[in-house]
Amino acid sequence: MFDLVKKAALAGVGFASLGSEKLEELAGELVLKGKLTEMEGRRLVAEMKERVEKSRSSLKEQGEGVVDKAIEKLNLAHAEEVDSLKKEVAALKEQLAQMKN
Repeated sequence: MFDLVKKAALAGVGFASLGSEKLEELAGELVLKGKLTEMEGRRLVAEMKERVEKSRSSLKEQGEGVVDKAIEKLNLAHAEEVDSLKKEVAALKEQLAQMKN
């Protein structure tokens, strides 16, 4: 029964967006209805939290990859490169000012 409930929960649209409280509430309801034991409910919540976190991490990495590719394709500078150039320009301005004096 636990596997069936777990598969059904995973198949639900937007499951990854459920918050921790909602996961615990869902598991609690299933326990009260006798669909899961208390142990299975806890295990379900723990597994779902882990899956949600992995999904978020994966989405973040994929998003960063897409952004990096777009920046590269458009030949745009990364923030670190801009900061480095700002420092270099400031140093050159200072050298120029010293040469004028």
